[in-house]
Amino acid sequence: MTSRVAQLRTAARFATGLYAGQAKGAYDAYVRRNLFARLRYAPGRDDPYSIYEQIRTQGPFYVTAMGNLATVDHAICKELLRSRRWGVQPEGEDPPEDFDLSFLDRNPPDHTRLRRLVAPAFSPRRMADFRASIEKTVVGLLHDAAVTGEFDLVPALASPLPIAVITDLLGIPDADGDAFTRYGVALGGALAGLRSLRHAQEVMTANRDLERMFEEIFELRRREPGDDLISTLVAAEGDQIQTDELVPLCGLLLIAGFETTVNLLGNAVNALLDHPDQWAALVAEPSLAGAAVQETLRYDPPVQRTMRISFDDTEIAGTPLASGRIVNVLLGGANRDPQVFHEPDTFDLARTDGAEHLAFSSGIHHCVGRPLAELEATVALQTLAERMPDLRRAGAVRRRNATLIRGPLSLPVAVG
Repeated sequence: MTSRVAQLRTAARFATGLYAGQAKGAYDAYVRRNLFARLRYAPGRDDPYSIYEQIRTQGPFYVTAMGNLATVDHAICKELLRSRRWGVQPEGEDPPEDFDLSFLDRNPPDHTRLRRLVAPAFSPRRMADFRASIEKTVVGLLHDAAVTGEFDLVPALASPLPIAVITDLLGIPDADGDAFTRYGVALGGALAGLRSLRHAQEVMTANRDLERMFEEIFELRRREPGDDLISTLVAAEGDQIQTDELVPLCGLLLIAGFETTVNLLGNAVNALLDHPDQWAALVAEPSLAGAAVQETLRYDPPVQRTMRISFDDTEIAGTPLASGRIVNVLLGGANRDPQVFHEPDTFDLARTDGAEHLAFSSGIHHCVGRPLAELEATVALQTLAERMPDLRRAGAVRRRNATLIRGPLSLPVAVG
């Protein structure tokens, strides 16, 4: 009985803190009208780019409701991401234990050690090996989707494709696609904070289920190693990686591998259907799929922001910044900086300055899985253009209830 009472008290404290934080956020957004806070609520959540442009007019840095800074300046964002005197945690401190994102949440040397273990899995040679299986998966998914003539692009293609690829890369047998989709939506949405008690329960369940699954696979691969990334990681156990680091690392790769591609592909098709002339250009020349991927990454990236902390007293763009200063790096806003991109609000597959986008971050935290995400999205878009040239909308897009991760939950389309 005492244990039950303690659990209820803990739950009550959690709920009080959660909803008090949400109330403060709403107050900051709607009463104080803080631009950064408004990104969490409609209409800023649905169209963050108009908010980014308002932030841009305030100068190189904008003060958030919590007293931190935010910037949409491309040059500043690039400097913060590349500087070794800015990190993802205060220098010398460990990341929080409640939501371990492995090397994404760590500064060197732990970041370097863990990233080095997984980098070979995303080498050009491995990407070449994956291309045929990605093409086969895309063709099969589109064949099944075309049977009805009308389908939701997200569950039909954008979601199952990256799940099939990342579980194959990791070496997860008999992967449950529906379960992994739930894990991805729950955990990806938690990156910017928990939204409700239900969301908290979904995150706890996903974490528990993933941990149980990974522990079983680790034990299997210790006995029966294969040609997969998990086998490589357990072979390095105790030397290059500790046992308690295995689950967070594999969880990061699984969720990041899903989140990046499902939202990149969804955002790409959504943008192409919003711009019929660009879809027509892709249909006429499917080899433009790579350009469509890069323009989507600039125009509507799946990851909208990240964060950096200063290790030293410094100055950027004439602004003194103290050690420990937190800056929100608004990647989505930086990718539409008119000082870098010509007509930045225009979606244009023929763009020549798009390579400067920061959708995959930059510096030592540059996304290790970028080659795989780009390959999956490129193959998918090229195959779509070739097999479904008359693709069109069949309903309104429904976006995810998230601000850090941006992408559609539902994108109804039709062919034929």
